[in-house]
Amino acid sequence: MNAFAVVAVVTLALLHVYILVLEMFLWTSPRARAAFGTTEEFAVSTKALAANQGLYNGFLAAGLLWGAFASDPVGFQVRVFFVACVAIAGLYGAATASRKILFVQTIPALAVLTLVLLAR
Repeated sequence: MNAFAVVAVVTLALLHVYILVLEMFLWTSPRARAAFGTTEEFAVSTKALAANQGLYNGFLAAGLLWGAFASDPVGFQVRVFFVACVAIAGLYGAATASRKILFVQTIPALAVLTLVLLAR
């Protein structure tokens, strides 16, 4: 895989680490509430739910990092799988929660997937 594709996969992973931090540790903070458009009351009442969601973002990040640094052919397969998971999760989130997710998660994932496939 070329260096540009590796950087793209790692950048996508770091985005999901950031989302993990927001959802697991900063959910009730003004920063996270602004990012997700929630009220203080909603954030407090959904803190455990958000932490669980954050954990899943951590699993996505771990898979992306694994794929970025694993040797091919396994590395390629892992990259494609986890980047596709990010894109699909983004589509679902955009359809059910906020259209903003389409731009924050789905479009970047599709761009990274394109780079990964072209780098093959």
